[in-house]
Parts: sequence; C-alpha cells; structure tokens
Amino acid sequence: MDNCIFCKIANKEIPAHIIYEDDDFIAFLDINPQSPGHSQIIPKKHYRWVWDVPNAGNYFEVVKKVALAQKRAFKTQWILSKVVGEDVEHAHIWVYPAIKGNLKDFEGNRNKIIENL
Repeated sequence: MDNCIFCKIANKEIPAHIIYEDDDFIAFLDINPQSPGHSQIIPKKHYRWVWDVPNAGNYFEVVKKVALAQKRAFKTQWILSKVVGEDVEHAHIWVYPAIKGNLKDFEGNRNKIIENL
C-alpha cells in the first residue's frame, strides 16, 4: 500500500530503529513507547489484520523471540503484548516490558534487545 507507514518501514523508505529482520517479518522500536524497548513486530508484506497473516505460527515465533530478548535485556519477568490494529492499518503486534525508565533512549534500548536475540 502506497500510504502505509509500516510498509514504508519494511521497504526501508523511512528510517526506523530495527531490532530484528528476516525474510517475512521486521521488528522495530515504537516511536511512542509505552516503556523502554517497546517494539512493533510486523509482516513485511501488507496484511490489514494479524489474523490475515498466512504464516501466523512463524509470526508468533518472531514475537516470542523479541519478547524473550526483552525479558533478558530488561531483567523482567513481565513482558506485555497487544494486538489491536486500529492506529495503523497494517498487521502489527506490540511487545514491551512492564518497566519504567528513560523512554528517549531509543538507541540504547535497541542495542540491549539486539544483544539478547
């Protein structure tokens, strides 16, 4: 889709703090985080809803990988996730640690997660 911000991120047309990428999915830090390390995991191909993604099992394995990396990076047992899809019309899953901290330190959070993947 031409005007989809997540498609533009997946196609590297606009910058993002990418923490994970494979052939089908990409994960990046949220621009308005709920907590340090808050990430969006999206399919590279445009699907409106998470439930439309044909390889949902692979999708959730990537979500799990990011969540476990956050758990290690932020030394917390509590990782939250959210599947809504109302703000951006592209399938996406939020994953974020239930901690408080400096929300502005995007690069530091990115490196913490990447080191724990």
